[in-house]
Amino acid sequence: MVSAQAVGADTDVQPEENDEEGNAQHMSARKSVLGLVAVSGAALLLSSCSTAAEPDNSDSTGTECNVGIAMPTRSLERWINDGEGLQALLEADGCTVDLQYADNKTDQQISQLQNMIANGAKILVIASIDGTLLGPVLEDAAAEGVVVIAYDRLINGSPNVDYYATFDNYSVGTLQGEFIEEQLDLANDAGPFNLEPFAGSPDDNNARYFFAGAWDVLLPYVQSGQLVVQSGKSPASNDEWASIGILEWKTATAQAEMENRLSSFYTDDKVDVVLSPNDSLAQGISAALAGNGYTPGVDWPIVTGQDGDKASVINILADMQSMTVWKDTRTLGARVHTMIQSIIAGEEVEVNDTTTYDNGVKVVPSFLITPEVVVKDQVQSKLIDSGFLKPADVGL
Repeated sequence: MVSAQAVGADTDVQPEENDEEGNAQHMSARKSVLGLVAVSGAALLLSSCSTAAEPDNSDSTGTECNVGIAMPTRSLERWINDGEGLQALLEADGCTVDLQYADNKTDQQISQLQNMIANGAKILVIASIDGTLLGPVLEDAAAEGVVVIAYDRLINGSPNVDYYATFDNYSVGTLQGEFIEEQLDLANDAGPFNLEPFAGSPDDNNARYFFAGAWDVLLPYVQSGQLVVQSGKSPASNDEWASIGILEWKTATAQAEMENRLSSFYTDDKVDVVLSPNDSLAQGISAALAGNGYTPGVDWPIVTGQDGDKASVINILADMQSMTVWKDTRTLGARVHTMIQSIIAGEEVEVNDTTTYDNGVKVVPSFLITPEVVVKDQVQSKLIDSGFLKPADVGL
């Protein structure tokens, strides 16, 4: 069986920039839709997946809808929501679905993927732990004609990635940086203010995009002296983002790091703003601030975040976090569901970016979804009224 491939995903195609900063600066979603499923590959997919006696979970073409979903961990609320949400959509279609979580262990995720392939999965949806290590198992998938969709984290170093569905991750960081810029009135030469920047897990490809989007806004103010990083943990460029990364996005690690910075560099001064790339780190940072005598609403620093986690929304309502960049994972799940429906039906798979995401081997056809900022007075209108969270989840 031959894997369906998208036109425009040829390995000779290169984005306008190949370095990390260049990739990040070109993450605005393109309106032109390329990404066509090759006719010959789709035909082979349909014919070789058909059986004499069609199973209950087949469509009229006889193409079996057997999907493996590999999520990285249950330790972050968002991955539970992502995995279970997509599973529900597919099972409503009558698909066979194998949803697995890997406890942030790459070996475990590889083993799960091997089992999915052995059990007849025709499509794999993978939110990778370390996408650089999945090459061999994806070769096995390609040999069986399995279509691979990278879910929210790009899988690097392999030609056997057919599609990528994600949020506009550079824009996530841009929204965080612009929020800080606006809140501190930096564009009008306000300052100086004390900033402490954090970055995400060094093994997560998205983390560099989050940081680049924010740092492209904030670095000029660091260079001008309007933002001062007392700890010295201030990357000179986007390329050095991993030097301040928090492995596995662990809340406790972020808390310990923030406590160390506060005790070492802020005994006689106050931190004014903390760039946190996501909510799990923001929760640890806020715990450290509370433990060091900072008072919400009085001298609490600006703290950014991402994901709309329940615990962070509670902190936002309590003035212990300033904002979160909301990525409605239901929208991402619905997009991947649509992709899978197209693959099963042998139809074109819609993408809106065919230049940005170079995984080192190919430019992966992608669909980018736009995130949005949520602050305290928008929790009800954006998160509650939309059904993303229940009032009881956040004490409302």
